[in-house]
Amino acid sequence: MLLDEIRGIVGEKETEDDCSVLDLSDRHLVMTTDMLHEKTDFPKGMTDYEIGWMAAAVTLSDIASMAASPADLLMAVGLDDPSRLPDITRGASACCSSVGARLAGGDIDRHTELTIVSTAIGFVDQGKILRRSGAQPGDLVCVTGMPGCAEAGLGGDIRFWKNLITPVPRVVEGRAFSEGGATAMMDISDGIALSLADLGRASNAGFSLDPALFPLIPGIPKERATDLFLFGGGDFELIATVPPDQFPVAGVDATVIGVVTEDMAILCGGSPLPHRGYLHQWELGAGSIGINP
Repeated sequence: MLLDEIRGIVGEKETEDDCSVLDLSDRHLVMTTDMLHEKTDFPKGMTDYEIGWMAAAVTLSDIASMAASPADLLMAVGLDDPSRLPDITRGASACCSSVGARLAGGDIDRHTELTIVSTAIGFVDQGKILRRSGAQPGDLVCVTGMPGCAEAGLGGDIRFWKNLITPVPRVVEGRAFSEGGATAMMDISDGIALSLADLGRASNAGFSLDPALFPLIPGIPKERATDLFLFGGGDFELIATVPPDQFPVAGVDATVIGVVTEDMAILCGGSPLPHRGYLHQWELGAGSIGINP
């Protein structure tokens, strides 16, 4: 895993969360950045407006995952066709406005493939930030929404096309989780299984999931729906750990799917959960980067 290669250079703490954190006198400044390429990140059929929205949303979701309020977003766009820039900008600006943020500038360049780098900052009060490292044994594992919908949309289920291409950053829910006593949180854009592995590593804890509790997509076979729920990528929902006496959390429509355990194992229905999900993968011998969902 490439991230493991840089942990020894920049530090474990600096690679642990969805955002970097700078402590100010009375609050935290959180910062994050993402790079998206047309061939691997933007499904065919998206408009340039939707591409701009998605490019902003994936980054603003990281701000939300820290229980922070997004402030500014900068976008650097490598253009294969300059006529695409206005609609991309409109889409990104609309996404920012939807969560109270501002598209504040960026950079424009020429590129053989449309490539967008979005960088966002946000703020959260001291004592309100949520990291991946706070989960405690006995906490409930909670998710927002219905994970798996974006992957279903990518697979052709037209009911969930919008879930895939215009995800909504869960800024309000992230702040509500913090106010409601959650102990740890992250977004699940890489899928629940991989997200829990990251959460468990940071918190030095494990998880036991109950498949009977999963909010599965209706109208498809249960086995397929469960697979989408656990391993599907592209859902910018939140997963949080909450003490039992703090659930339900006011202002959050969340579903309990399991509990935090002392054992580092991640179990689903009593069996180990495969380490599988939305992974960036180098294609050996191909001279390019691919994505293995």
